[in-house]
Amino acid sequence: MIPRGGRMVSKAVAKKAYGFDPNTFLATIGNGRKSVLFRAKQGVFGQGDAADSVFYIQKGRVRLTVVSKIGKEATIGILKDGDFFGEGCLAGQPLRMGAATAMTECAVLRIDKKAMMEALHREHAFSDMFVAYLLARNIRYEEDLVDQLFNSSEKRLARILLLLANFGKEGRPETVVPKISQEMLAEMIGTTRSRVSFFMNRFRKLGFIHYNGGLQVHSSLLSVVLHD
Repeated sequence: MIPRGGRMVSKAVAKKAYGFDPNTFLATIGNGRKSVLFRAKQGVFGQGDAADSVFYIQKGRVRLTVVSKIGKEATIGILKDGDFFGEGCLAGQPLRMGAATAMTECAVLRIDKKAMMEALHREHAFSDMFVAYLLARNIRYEEDLVDQLFNSSEKRLARILLLLANFGKEGRPETVVPKISQEMLAEMIGTTRSRVSFFMNRFRKLGFIHYNGGLQVHSSLLSVVLHD
């Protein structure tokens, strides 16, 4: 299943729960922050770069990857509007453990480590929201691990598509990133492209997904995840 505890803290939820808009607050925290625009496929930071700032996605999608010592690349996450990344620097991480690349045109707020620490200490509502976000993402990583260990590749693919479609959060499921490749999906669930292609065709024939200027995911796909 996709437990409710695994939901990310959306901008709308944060505004309702904590009484402020993260976009407005982060844009006015003072020195040490800068809004940066990235083109699709442009790198935000690379694996091994100095970890000296936190990033907040104002608009767009960002892909997180890691490369092994033998050169094998794996996709570990796809982030969207309202998500943070690069927060390892706040825990003393000196170098980036992975890379971040814009999947679409992105507007990203870069916040220096010092400025972020000061904001977290000064604004309790922001601190509460940020901690809630990190806890939710940690739960998501635990779910990913359990999913990888115990579920079939078909279920893993269905779950990833539902997550990418924002299923289970406020609002209706949305269009998945139009240009997300089957190779990338295969990386994320730990299988081959041919298996992903087989299951995608099967999901389409069953009416769980369809293509209309991008990949549309229907809530009926949840039946694949729930089926034993």
